[in-house]
Parts: sequence; C-alpha cells; structure tokens
Amino acid sequence: MDTLNSILVCFIALQHITFLILEMFLWDTPFGHKVLKLEPSFAKASAFLAKNQGIYNGFLAAGLIWSLLTPEALFGHQLQIFFLSCVLVAGIVGALTASVGILFIQALPAAVALSLIYFN
Repeated sequence: MDTLNSILVCFIALQHITFLILEMFLWDTPFGHKVLKLEPSFAKASAFLAKNQGIYNGFLAAGLIWSLLTPEALFGHQLQIFFLSCVLVAGIVGALTASVGILFIQALPAAVALSLIYFN
C-alpha cells in the first residue's frame, strides 16, 4: 500500500505542478483559454488572480514532493496527511465556487490517498 500511496501522491503533486503552469504562465494564452475554457477578456482581466492561485498550487506540490523525499517515514506520512488535507479542502471549495468537476479532478484523488494512509 505504501508504494500505491506514493504513486498517488506523486500523481497529485504532478497535477498541482500542471495547475501552477496553467495558472501562472498559460492562463492568458490561446492554449490556456482552450484548456481552461476561458474567454480571452476574462483571462486578461483575471491573470493576476490566476498567478496567485498558481503559486499556491506550487506550494501544495512542493509539500507533497517533500513528503515523498523525507527520509523519516512517520514525518513523511504526517506531511502527506497535512498537504493532502489541504488539497482536499481546496478541491471541495473549488467544486462549490468554480466547477463541480474540480471535485473529481482534485478532491477525489486526495481523498483516496488519505484513505490509503488511514487504512495502511
């Protein structure tokens, strides 16, 4: 289960690195408009907010990567619980305020990873 959980945590970290790139660098580009389904005028007006969102996603990814690289197993699990909980809450808030799809893209993987930690 530890290996499966590590793979899932790595996947979630990669997701958040992708979110960082989309929000910080690609938000107001034709690619960003297409992937994120944004109107160009909205993307331009909200680009400064997206950069802020992106950096927070980067912090979540950094914490998850830290949890995988720390040599102390117990501390790594504690980090995973904290950062996965943050991802879960962010996913729930995103589903309530932006798009219900965020529940499945962001919150569900975090909930599964937290469940694996809990039952391991």
